[in-house]
Amino acid sequence: MNSNSISINHSVSRETASIRNIHTITSVAILAAISFALAFFEFPVPLSPSFAKMDISDFPALVGAMTLGPWAGVAVELVKNLLSLFSTSTGGIGELANFLMGSSLSFTAGLVFYKWRGRAWLACLLGSAAMAVMAALSNYFILLPLFENFMPLDALIASFTEFIPFIHTKLDVVLWNAVPFNLLKGVGISLVTMLVFPKLTPILRGHTR
Repeated sequence: MNSNSISINHSVSRETASIRNIHTITSVAILAAISFALAFFEFPVPLSPSFAKMDISDFPALVGAMTLGPWAGVAVELVKNLLSLFSTSTGGIGELANFLMGSSLSFTAGLVFYKWRGRAWLACLLGSAAMAVMAALSNYFILLPLFENFMPLDALIASFTEFIPFIHTKLDVVLWNAVPFNLLKGVGISLVTMLVFPKLTPILRGHTR
């Protein structure tokens, strides 16, 4: 192989890598836009105060993580929540919570999926478990303390006790509300993802004919 053919091969490789990067960035932007739009379709969480809402806006990030890589899922979550800051009603706390939980779901699922190819169900299951663990840690150490700037802790706990009588402490809120809620949310989003993932994969990876 002469120097000219080596140069051509390097040029082709760089061009291919550049096209792949542009495709990934474009796909992340589209998924983030879809995720941002889905965030407006909220519904109440059973056995929770009125400010607790649920949506499926993490679904595009999970799809992105499993098709483009785990960091793509995190990027989708980041862009979505940065956009959401312009219309926040929680002083950014809700967006921080959504980013932490959504990123733990999508990053873990993407990592597992790329390690064990073809086991989407395992990736989604472990991603949901990671989301629940992140919910426990972040709510106890970060989110609930931040919410105390807007509502006294006793009043916050009382708002949950109204629906679940045996909640009396911050730890109770985490164990009996935050963890089950995020586990349920993770499983729900995973089920949606499993239904559409096979059809979206070729499109997002640029393998369509």
